Amino acid sequence: MEQRQERVRLETERYRVTGDVTLARDGYRSRVSDLLNASEREFLALTDVLVEPHDGGPVERHEFMAIARRHIVFASAAPQA
Repeated sequence: MEQRQERVRLETERYRVTGDVTLARDGYRSRVSDLLNASEREFLALTDVLVEPHDGGPVERHEFMAIARRHIVFASAAPQA
């Protein structure tokens, strides 16, 4: 299956998390909304991650992070890094 990366911004109550998700090139599971609505997945896997606390604390970078879907308040496309 061919895949592609898409940069997303996820907001939780405490953090803004920006990173890349892996999606199918086209068809089934080719949209970010498909990942967010996949009931069999509890976590979204992100790579090249930037974590910004809403309280103004230090910004962190991570190569990989898994985010629990239940903590995501909203998601949007993010500018490419």
